[in-house]
Amino acid sequence: SDSIFMLGSLCGAIVFGQLSDRFGRKKTFFISIMIQVAFGVLVAIAPEFWLYTVFRFIVGSTIPGVFLIAYVIGMEMVGRKYRPITGVSCQMFFSLGYMLIALFAFLIHKWRYLQIALTLPGALFLFYWWFIPESTRWLLAKGRLREAKLLIQKAAKVNHVNISDNDLHMLLVSDTKAKKSKQKEVNVFEIFKHPNLRKRSLILCYEWMVNSMTYYGLSWNTSNLDENVSINYLISGVVEIPGYIFLLLTLNRWGRKPILCGSMVTTGVALLLTMAVPKGYHWILITLAMIGKMAVAASFGTVYIFSTEQFPTVVRNAGLGAVSMCARVGSISAPLINLTNEIWKPFPLIIFGTLSLCGGCLSLVLPETLNQKLPETIADGEIFGSPSNLIPEEEKRLKCDEDIEKKTQSKYLMIIVLILFKLG
Repeated sequence: SDSIFMLGSLCGAIVFGQLSDRFGRKKTFFISIMIQVAFGVLVAIAPEFWLYTVFRFIVGSTIPGVFLIAYVIGMEMVGRKYRPITGVSCQMFFSLGYMLIALFAFLIHKWRYLQIALTLPGALFLFYWWFIPESTRWLLAKGRLREAKLLIQKAAKVNHVNISDNDLHMLLVSDTKAKKSKQKEVNVFEIFKHPNLRKRSLILCYEWMVNSMTYYGLSWNTSNLDENVSINYLISGVVEIPGYIFLLLTLNRWGRKPILCGSMVTTGVALLLTMAVPKGYHWILITLAMIGKMAVAASFGTVYIFSTEQFPTVVRNAGLGAVSMCARVGSISAPLINLTNEIWKPFPLIIFGTLSLCGGCLSLVLPETLNQKLPETIADGEIFGSPSNLIPEEEKRLKCDEDIEKKTQSKYLMIIVLILFKLG
């Protein structure tokens, strides 16, 4: 049933990703919420197993439509500086929900009532219709200038920024014409037709598959680590928070690539060390597994932001849907991999660790996206990461930093020469 639930999520990643790029983020988001709430209640009242499983499949299909689209709306609503904060905040609330499941399960023992209690709060998000705007980037990509202009003017007013209507109109018109001349209507398969985009997309697909497999595998494996399932499940959620705080402090300083690489390598090393733990030392096994969970949470939080910044606007949601589909392949296989603990208890952790270690090495191939302008068209995506993609201000800053570094190196070299001369 868990694997079929994740199979539904795989199908939803394909369907809702395409719908959101074609009909808009906002409409698809609210359609997903309505389906999720309705079928979530049907899961609770299902009279037999297979009907229950079909309803869960449909609920699983709405996960990308709710979480991924909400994530994209948030990321496309803010500027470069606030993308890491927005993305990591979404992940932290995901972890908060993860921990709340343990609390709900502690208070509600009958599974049908528990299912209803976890489902009905989703209906409250329908009131977001009057608060959440459509993505301005999507409106511009579709040539809907009037709506985009109104949203930008509203944002400018909220942020106390003065902007001339005429200047804004001319800017949007010229920007839209440039995009139309460069870009035709595209679908998700476009990212696999161009060499650079294809290479990055395949690597991201692997990263998402491994991160999802490891994340859900460790989450479901808590019952195999120790007898106290509830406490382990709660701890498994709590340890994610330090990982996300680490991202908030470092993503805008160190960049996305080194953090993704470091997090996945840390996950791999921690989980591979479990095969050296002697029998009877459960606390060491649990500690290493929780270190792996904290690191994979940081890795998952980074790969969301990293992927959002890699795909062009015209195919961003569909691209995220594609990598999310690969993530569901990982999550579908996670409960099956956990069954290998019957052969040897650390066996699932070793599989997760090996794949994570490989993923960390592969992430070094991806271009850094810190302080880069988000690609809008397929052509932009193909040259993304090259020096020509840097924004002018960032070029100046990098040149300034380079000059300062050269002067500093010259200064240190002179000091060393003087010291050697004095010693001589």
